[in-house]
Amino acid sequence: MNVGASRPFRSPKAILFDLDGTLVDSAPDIAAAVNELLAGRGLPPLGVDQVKAMIGGGVGKLVERAFAASGSPLVGSALEEANRDMAPIYRRHLTGLTRLMPGVREALTHFHVNGTAMGVVTNKPQLATREILLHFQLTEYLGAIVGGDAVTNLKPAPDALLLALDQLEVEPYEALMVGDSVSDVGAARAAGMPVVLLRGGYTRVPVEELGADLVCDSLLDLLSAMQKLGAAA
Repeated sequence: MNVGASRPFRSPKAILFDLDGTLVDSAPDIAAAVNELLAGRGLPPLGVDQVKAMIGGGVGKLVERAFAASGSPLVGSALEEANRDMAPIYRRHLTGLTRLMPGVREALTHFHVNGTAMGVVTNKPQLATREILLHFQLTEYLGAIVGGDAVTNLKPAPDALLLALDQLEVEPYEALMVGDSVSDVGAARAAGMPVVLLRGGYTRVPVEELGADLVCDSLLDLLSAMQKLGAAA
C-alpha cells in the first residue's frame, strides 16, 4: 500500500468505481469479442494479455488498437465500419467469461451498510455496463451508473465522474475515485478528487508510477487501509 503525500486522505461520502479491471475482470470476454471481429476479416486471433493491454479509452480505441496489432491498421471509413460491426459482437460477449475482481462484493456490501454512496464510471457503453452490473447483482449498491456514451468526453476527461457525483449529490472533494489505470487518475485529478488504484487491473505502466494517492492490492485491502487512515486522522 502506497500513500501519496499530495493531499490528505479522508473517509469519503461517495466512492466512484471504474468497471473493467477494477470491479470485473472482463478481459477474456473482450478478447473473445475482438477475435470474433478479426476472424470475420480473416485475421488471426490475439491473446488475452495482448487485448488486456489495449483496454482503456472506449470500444473505438480498442478496435483501432486490435487491427493495428494484427498488422492491418484501419483509418477513416474502414475503421468506422469495423466499429459498427463490433457493436453487436461486443454485446454478445459481456458476461460469459467475465468474473468479479477479488473482494468486490465484500467491499461494496461494507460501504453500503456504512452509508457510503457509490457509483460506477466507465468508458464502456452504458447498456453494456448495466448488463454486467445486473448480471453480478451489483446495481442495488449503486446510486449512479455512467457509461462512456452518457457523456461527451471519455476518461481521462472528468465528465463521467462529475455527472455521477451530481446524481449522488456529493461534491468532488467529498468523494473518492477507485480505478486501475492512468485514465482514472487523470479523470480524478481533473474532477478535483483523490484517487486510489488497484493492482492487477489493466494498465501498461506499473500502477505505482501513475500518481495515485493510494495503491492497494484489492478492494479488501482498500477497506483496511481506509480504516487505518481514518483512525489515524
